[in-house]
Amino acid sequence: MSGHAAAADQATGEVQEEDPPRQALLTRPDQDEYTRPPGQRTRETAPAGGGTGDRVGQPGLDVTAVLPYAGSRASKRTRWLRAWMLTAPVDVAALLAPLLLTHHYWRGTLVMAGLTVAIFAAGGLYRARRHVSILDELPSISGRLLAAGAVVAIIAALRHESAQYVGGFVRGVALSAGLVVIGRMVTRELATIARKRRWVEHNTIIIGSGPTAVELARLLRRYPRYGLRFTGCVDTTARRGPGSLPLIGTFDQLEQLVTTVECDVLIIADPECSEAFLTQILRRPGTASCDLWAVPRLWGSRSQGDHIGAIPIVRVGSTTLSGFRWGLKRASDIVFSALALLLLSPVLLLCAIAIFLEGGRGIFFYQERIGRDGKPFRIVKFRSMRPVNEHESQTNWSIAHDRRVGPIGRFMRRTSLDELPQLWNILRGDMSVVGPRPERPYFVEKFSAEYPHYAMRHRVPVGLTGLAQVSGLRGDTPISDRARFDNYYIENWSLWLDAKVLLRTVSEVFRGGGR
Repeated sequence: MSGHAAAADQATGEVQEEDPPRQALLTRPDQDEYTRPPGQRTRETAPAGGGTGDRVGQPGLDVTAVLPYAGSRASKRTRWLRAWMLTAPVDVAALLAPLLLTHHYWRGTLVMAGLTVAIFAAGGLYRARRHVSILDELPSISGRLLAAGAVVAIIAALRHESAQYVGGFVRGVALSAGLVVIGRMVTRELATIARKRRWVEHNTIIIGSGPTAVELARLLRRYPRYGLRFTGCVDTTARRGPGSLPLIGTFDQLEQLVTTVECDVLIIADPECSEAFLTQILRRPGTASCDLWAVPRLWGSRSQGDHIGAIPIVRVGSTTLSGFRWGLKRASDIVFSALALLLLSPVLLLCAIAIFLEGGRGIFFYQERIGRDGKPFRIVKFRSMRPVNEHESQTNWSIAHDRRVGPIGRFMRRTSLDELPQLWNILRGDMSVVGPRPERPYFVEKFSAEYPHYAMRHRVPVGLTGLAQVSGLRGDTPISDRARFDNYYIENWSLWLDAKVLLRTVSEVFRGGGR
């Protein structure tokens, strides 16, 4: 490295990797490059051989647009790290610390630890924050510790009449609470140090190129304590005017850019496009894996105390089910389907006998449906009628008023008992308990062409029941409404949402609100 280059690196406080990959960077802009008027910017050139530098000359992009440097070697090795990997183990250790002093209250201590971690997770205390401060988190931590301790103390008081026992347990809870706060102070300080020294940082693309995007880019490049490395901006077209940012690409190239610059985080600042168009872009598989943050558009919008250089930001929920969330949902599916098959086996047997008496052999009905990621599978149901041929089975939209449906079949369809064999599909992994209802290939192709957001419902496994169905969208109801409810479910998934859908499904079954 030349002396001039080393001096520039010292001035900007940045770490440069030796011999960086050509496809991951062009030349490095100066620290204040994006604060200069366009006419005073330095014109950067791509290295010989093309690579990502070819984008510089594309129509609609600023000729000064560059792909900034990739992450340092240290940050590349730590890209997989997440905030909860440090804070959760320390919290658990602090909550279990009273066991080192006495084992007399071990049951209550274990319950307290599990309940507190669950309440912390539900309250978002294990999510990453850009502005790290123990003082910002202290009210939330204290309130949740108090709630968990009160619940466990009440249970202990009901089980043990001795005031001495309850008093000893409460002292242990107070010790745990104090250690949790101290542990949080230590972990937050360690996280701040790791960010400032660029041991941990995540490549970031800003969506937008207006004034807010310019200020965010400046802040991220100047202050590493936010843990984000600015790698460029994307927008519909390059903006002209003082202070505007050059683009590394447009929205059509966003998925490719995420891979090229190894992007982990997307920040929505001030893009020149509608929210509907932007949502469609962000739902694509290549971008859905990134953490998504947004700058609120309305003045006074609260960001739960998180900000980048006093610019408020809010975290946008994940648009897909993956990682821990997917593992949790799959585990709940396995437990539910196994227990349901066991407990409902008498009901399944009675349904099979009734169908045999009404229509003879062929109790089960198999049909190809489309599941997660557009993959076909064979769904199994109780037969309520016999179709004339396979073509009718695949293309007939509804048989609710078909005269070939007998009294038993009509009752089973009205009470949704014909769907119970799909518990086997859930146990196999073809389906989930709650999710978008599966549809036949013919209609999936038809609806995907007619409704832009319909295909997005296949981001998750299809379900035995769904939010759209318990919201009255069954039978001959608008497909656009169903797709909107299905996508809302995907983007707002939680175990409690699944529980609400199941409770409403049971209500529908007893009311006979089926087809």
